[in-house]
Amino acid sequence: MTRLLIYAPSHDAIADEIAARAPGLELLALDDAGVITLRGQAVATEDVRADIAWLDQGLFQSKATGAFLRAMFASPDLTWVQSAAAGFDNPLFKSIVAKGVCLTTSHGQAVGMADYVLWGVLDAFQNGLDRRADQLAHVWKPRPFREINGSHWLIVGFGAIGQAVATRARGFGAVITGVRRDQSPHPLADRIAAQADLSALAPEADVVVLSLPLSVTTRHLADAAFFAAMKPGSVLVNVGRGGLVDETALLAALDAGAPAHAVLDVFETEPLPADSPLWDHPRVRQTPHSSGMTGAQNGRNAALFLDNLGRFVAGQTLLNLADPKDVLAE
Repeated sequence: MTRLLIYAPSHDAIADEIAARAPGLELLALDDAGVITLRGQAVATEDVRADIAWLDQGLFQSKATGAFLRAMFASPDLTWVQSAAAGFDNPLFKSIVAKGVCLTTSHGQAVGMADYVLWGVLDAFQNGLDRRADQLAHVWKPRPFREINGSHWLIVGFGAIGQAVATRARGFGAVITGVRRDQSPHPLADRIAAQADLSALAPEADVVVLSLPLSVTTRHLADAAFFAAMKPGSVLVNVGRGGLVDETALLAALDAGAPAHAVLDVFETEPLPADSPLWDHPRVRQTPHSSGMTGAQNGRNAALFLDNLGRFVAGQTLLNLADPKDVLAE
C-alpha cells in the first residue's frame, strides 16, 4: 500500500482530488502540533514509512516542519518528493536526492514572479520613485518616461519563469533574448543564446532578468565584469537566487550608472541585514523574497502535485523532475 506524508491542512483542501487520483492511498497527515496520524491513530516517526512526501508552501509556514522532515528522512521506502519550490539549492534537497529519491519541483510561482518583473521594470522606466516623491510633496511636475516597446530584454534562465516574463514583455513590444542550455529556437524568444555568450549580449540589453537556479556555474554570474559590460541606463532584475549577484560589485556598478536600476527580490543573506546599503540605495527596489507570493500560487502548486500523483500511481514519468547531477553539484 502506497503511503503519502502530507501536511494536514494541505490535505484537507484537496482531499477529494487526492482520493480520485490515487484510490486506496494511505494518508499520513501531520498536524500543527507535529503529530502524524494514520487512519485516525498517531504514528511514531519510525513507523511512518512514507513512499511519497509533499513539501508544500503551507508546511514551511507551520511550526511542524521539523517533525515532517524527521519522519520523511526516517522512511526507508521514500521514492518521490514533490516540492512547492522552483529551486533546489537548499541543502534539504541535496539530502533528498542523495538518498536516491526522485525530486520534482514546481513553477506555480511563475505567474506572480513574471508580474513582479514587469512591475519592477515599469517602475524604473516610468520614474516611479520621483513620481511618488512629487505626489507626497504636492508638486505638479510632468515627467517623461521610457517605453518598453522596442527595448531589448536579456532573460537569463529561460524556463517557466523566464518564459512567463517573456510573454508579458513581448505584449509590450519588447525584443527577447533567452539564455538556456537548450539552444533550440523558442516561440517566445527572438533569439536563444548560451550562458557563455553573456558578455557579448549584456551591452545590447535594456533589461537583464535573472531567473535561473543557483549552482557552481551560476554563483556570482552577475559580477563586476558583467556589470562593466551592461548598457548605461539598463535595469537588472533578480528573481532567481541572491547568490547569482555579487552585491558589492552591484553597488559600485549602480553608482557608475550601469545598471541604472536594480530590482531585487533575493539576496545573498536573507533576511537582508538591517545595515545592508541595499535598503537605502536610491537606485534599488528591494522586496523580501516574495515575488511569487500571490493568492493563486498555492492552487497551481496543488494542481501540479495532483497531476504528478496520478502519474506516480500509473507508473508514468513525473513532471518537473530535477536532474540529480544539478541538485548534487558542489
